[in-house]
Amino acid sequence: MGDRWQVEVDRSLCIGSAQCLHHAPDGFRLDAARQSHPTDPETDANEKVLEAAESCPVEAIVITLLGSGEAVFPPED
Repeated sequence: MGDRWQVEVDRSLCIGSAQCLHHAPDGFRLDAARQSHPTDPETDANEKVLEAAESCPVEAIVITLLGSGEAVFPPED
């Protein structure tokens, strides 16, 4: 079995660019205020969700390993 991720969107940073929907349309949705939300906060590791996080212009998407909390994105310095 592969890694499981915790996906969060920092709505104080989210600007509603919808880049996350472009890269992972099944992984995110926008609410009425154009704020992004993960469709499933606990998900199997997958490239599309990672691409969505990497494409976010304000790095509002945070991915950690479920259980350990180890950073997946953004990477720790």
